[in-house]
Amino acid sequence: MAAQESMSTRDPYSFPRNQNDDNFMGQLRAEIAGYQKPTHLAQNDDPWNRLNTTCTLASSRREIYHHDPVAPKDSLDFILKSKYNHHQAFLKDHNETLYQPETLGVKHGRVLKNREQEVIVPVPYLNHPLSISSQKKKESIHSIENAIESPHSAGTNGGYSRKHDGGFYCT
Repeated sequence: MAAQESMSTRDPYSFPRNQNDDNFMGQLRAEIAGYQKPTHLAQNDDPWNRLNTTCTLASSRREIYHHDPVAPKDSLDFILKSKYNHHQAFLKDHNETLYQPETLGVKHGRVLKNREQEVIVPVPYLNHPLSISSQKKKESIHSIENAIESPHSAGTNGGYSRKHDGGFYCT
């Protein structure tokens, strides 16, 4: 009993007490309810499906069938493709002699980033949507096959042939 009387119930640590996982934000609550759809069905919806099916430029360039005809094949092609001009930039540093058109901002015709190009629709000529088309094969203007059907066609007598009773011939 003497040992129990010597043990104090007083907390030896100072106030305020350090908090831990159980009392930092109160008692632990039960697990939150999951998503409305299971994962195999949610993968068919956007944006999950769109992000999964759309290639980035880096991933499309890693594919086996990717071929870039403009890319240099070896170090000589890389040096020849550089924009260094010995007559205008004499004794430049070695790294400056290897600058490529993409680095300098010169038009090069390659897509470097996955950005959609804004397509500018041209204004119609004279502000109307009519377009001029051309005929692929030159047809004879004297051919009756291309004529518009009418009783006054070029196939009749001067275009105005009549029957004996005064009526028109119909084709």
